[in-house]
Amino acid sequence: MERACPARWRQIMGLSIRPVPILTDNYAWFLRDEDSGATALVDPAEEAPLVTAVEEAGGRLDQIFLTHHHADHVAATDALRKRFGAIVTGAAADAYRLPMLDQAVAEGDDIALGGAIGTVMETPGHTRGHIAFHFPLVPALFCGDTLFSLGCGRLFEGSAEEMFHSLRRIAALPDATLICCGHEYTLSNARFAQEVEPENAALHARVAEIDILRAEARPTVPVRLGLEKQTNPFLRAPDVATFARLRREKDAFR
Repeated sequence: MERACPARWRQIMGLSIRPVPILTDNYAWFLRDEDSGATALVDPAEEAPLVTAVEEAGGRLDQIFLTHHHADHVAATDALRKRFGAIVTGAAADAYRLPMLDQAVAEGDDIALGGAIGTVMETPGHTRGHIAFHFPLVPALFCGDTLFSLGCGRLFEGSAEEMFHSLRRIAALPDATLICCGHEYTLSNARFAQEVEPENAALHARVAEIDILRAEARPTVPVRLGLEKQTNPFLRAPDVATFARLRREKDAFR
């Protein structure tokens, strides 16, 4: 079984990626282009730990990327912009409820962090205006609350059909893609996944690894998309009806 790839810093193709734990169970993502030194944060929602992360990395913050408007993903945006002068990028369709945007983007638009080029993917479902940032040469996807490790986001605004389509688009990316999501929900998601697929050997092996990681207070993400496709019941749902049923069951799961 391919292993998850938790690490404090992970550097691939000149782009270093680090999950920064914030709030109760959120992750902001700290990116650094090693060639130019340019840095970015994805979904910054708590000022103090993120200021520390930026200062420890040299005190430079060039950009902020926002996946959606929820407060637990954007709350520190204005403070960090004021402190470091970062450029803020988010969905044009959600500009009315995001912090003030310097760059409003939509499906297929390019973004750049130094020499690292990414593409915007619109991924509605969790919210109507949710987007993800795909860096194909890494490869990595910063997907907010659309896809979690072994799970997916609740349907607060979008429909099951919209979320299913968003997940199908993600599943079509290369298996080597690093999934960089917005929460540490993997352990609870794993318990539900085992209820859905009790005979999935790859899932059982993965849960054993997750138990060790969380016992050591280590992150379970990023994780390769190929591993998610073997073990995540929401990515494995064959149709919208099955996905919708799984989402309802997960909402009620305790």
